[in-house]
Amino acid sequence: MKHIRKFSTALLILVAAACSTVPLTGRRQLNLANSDEIQQQSIQSYRQFLSDPKTKVVKSGSDAQRVKTVGSRIASAIDRYLSQNGYANQYNFKWEFNLVESKDINAWCMPGGKVAVYTGIIPVAQTDAGLATVMGHEIAHAIARHAEERYSQTLGAQAIGGVVGAAAGSETINQLYGLGGQLALLKYGRSQESEADRLGLIFMAMAGYDPNSAVTFWKRMASSKQGNGAPPEFLSTHPSDATRISAIQKRLPEAMKYYKK
Repeated sequence: MKHIRKFSTALLILVAAACSTVPLTGRRQLNLANSDEIQQQSIQSYRQFLSDPKTKVVKSGSDAQRVKTVGSRIASAIDRYLSQNGYANQYNFKWEFNLVESKDINAWCMPGGKVAVYTGIIPVAQTDAGLATVMGHEIAHAIARHAEERYSQTLGAQAIGGVVGAAAGSETINQLYGLGGQLALLKYGRSQESEADRLGLIFMAMAGYDPNSAVTFWKRMASSKQGNGAPPEFLSTHPSDATRISAIQKRLPEAMKYYKK
């Protein structure tokens, strides 16, 4: 029992020391991860994904250029904000934006700023502002270090269960990022999705895209899923469409403070 108490105390001290703060939202989060190592693993996974024969990167055309332009504007706005508010030394993102041919209505951003947008989401995005909505949301996951947070939560659960071994860290990273040829995208929790919505609105506004466009984008996204049998909210890691849209509408005044045409 004495050993258990000592372990619990040590764990609490470690957790308290390993908390970080999410920019803009101010939320405290557990971060037991080595961000540099996570980013290196992400770069490796991203390279494997792009070089996979099944992956068709769209290298030319108006849509490919739009992805790079919108992404670069958002990245520049974020970099300016981080630099002006004392976060610059906490981030060392090497931004990269690629359009990938796929019918999937999807986009994602890995730690370190490695972004992929699928052609299937372009008709839903429609405008540059719509594209900025989805890209801002996915980039927000990376800025908020949601992947590192999920990684840390996994390590914490292993520690509580007493199953942490010498290889636990690398094995967990492999599980999160699918190292070895396949890209296993991380599923975020509902609170992280909501935080990404909030940050995404601000990021698109900073980049000069009207945050009001996010409402119409998510309505189009909801329409695109009709008939696909989406699970009820309590069974999903994502907020329901109605919940998400309502929350975004309430956050528009905050985002508009950052909006400059």
